[in-house]
Amino acid sequence: MTTQQTTAVTTANNAQVAGKPKKIDLLKNMLNAPSVMEQFKNALAKNASTFVASVIDLYNTDSKLQLCEPRQVVSEALKAAVLHLPINRALGYAYIVPYKNTKKDERGNYIKVYEPSFQLGYKGYIQLAMRTGQYRTINADVVYDGELRKVNKLTGEIAFDGEKKSDKIVGYFCYFELMNGFSKTLYMTVEQVAAHAKRYSKGLVSYDKDGKPEDVTEDALVRLAALPFSPDSKKVGWLGNFHAMAIKTVIRTLLSKYGYLSIEMQNAFADDNEADYDNDVADRERLVSHNATKVINMDEAEFEPVTDGANAPAQDDPGY
Repeated sequence: MTTQQTTAVTTANNAQVAGKPKKIDLLKNMLNAPSVMEQFKNALAKNASTFVASVIDLYNTDSKLQLCEPRQVVSEALKAAVLHLPINRALGYAYIVPYKNTKKDERGNYIKVYEPSFQLGYKGYIQLAMRTGQYRTINADVVYDGELRKVNKLTGEIAFDGEKKSDKIVGYFCYFELMNGFSKTLYMTVEQVAAHAKRYSKGLVSYDKDGKPEDVTEDALVRLAALPFSPDSKKVGWLGNFHAMAIKTVIRTLLSKYGYLSIEMQNAFADDNEADYDNDVADRERLVSHNATKVINMDEAEFEPVTDGANAPAQDDPGY
C-alpha cells in the first residue's frame, strides 16, 4: 500500500469515527425525544427538565456510566423519577450504578459489559416512608460497642442507652413509630447482617488482580464492618459500602414485615429488590463454569468521575 493509499484509509477511518455520534449526544437526543420527555413530565411535572439535566450531568461526569447504553440509563433514571427521588450521589436517596456483567456475544464468546441499575439508598427508604404520612418517626443507624444495653425478647423493646466504649461497630438498628402509636425496633448484629448478605446475594464475588472471581466469605464481610462508617462514601454494594447496605437491610427488613407500605413503597421495594438480589443471578459455580448466559457482579461499584479534559470513557477495570 502506497503512502497516499495509507493516508486515504486513515482519513476515511477518522471520518467514520468522527461521524459516529457520542454516547452523551445519544443520551441527550433520547431524553429530548417527545415520548420520553412526556414520561418524565408525567412523573415530575414542572420539575422534569431539572431532573433530566441531572441525568445528563450524572452521565457526563461518570466514565463508568458512559460505558453503558444510553437507552438503559434513561430507563433506570425513569424509575427514580417515578419515585420523585433525586439521583444526586451526594444526597444518597437513589443511584444509577454501572455494574460489570458477563454475557455472551453473538458469536457465543463471553464478554464483560457495563449495564446500569437503579438502586435505592437507605435515605430513599426513609424518605418514602415519611411521605406516606403514617410514620410519626423513623430512624436507622449503626450501633457502637457498649451502646446496646438491653433486649426484651418478649416485647421486642431494645435499649441503646448504654455508654459507648469504642468506635467498634457491633450492629445496626431501625426504629419506627406510626401515627397510631404502634412502634417497632429491629436490631441486627454485624454477624447477622453478614449472614444475610451471604444468603441473599448469591452472586457475592470479588475479583483478584487477574480478574478471576473469588468467593466472599461471611468472615470477609464481617471484617468490612471494622472500617469506619462514611456516609459520604462514593461506593455502593456490600463490598464497597458494607455499613450503608447494612442500614438499608435493617430498614427494608423491618418495614417489609411490620411497616405501613404505600403502593409507591411497594413498587420501590420491588424495583430495588430486583437490583440488589434478583439480578445477582449466578452463584460461584455457575459463574466459573460459564453455564449462565448472563452473570452480574452486584457487590462492589463506585462512580468514576471524568477528569478535566477527559471526555472519553475509561478503560475496563477488572477490579471494578
